[in-house]
Amino acid sequence: MVAAKKGELVPRPPKKTEYEIRFASTQARKGWNDLKATIPNPLTQTWDFLTQTPLTTTSTNYRLKDDLGTIQRNGISYDRWQHKPTAKGTARI
Repeated sequence: MVAAKKGELVPRPPKKTEYEIRFASTQARKGWNDLKATIPNPLTQTWDFLTQTPLTTTSTNYRLKDDLGTIQRNGISYDRWQHKPTAKGTARI
């Protein structure tokens, strides 16, 4: 176990019923960090939504259509979703 440093951020522990969010690329990590810098409050709400109810269809969270609607990872097909952290903004996750 690594000793904690004074002032180090304590990571939020997930509930057993929550989903995990993982980066699929370094570009995704950069985009997330950019959003943290520009829209931190909506991104916090996005985190809560995506870890608790990511498959709920809303005006800001929905499945992608046609060729963008699925993706293959390790031979498994997954539905692709898009989430807008703000209703009026242009950011997409």
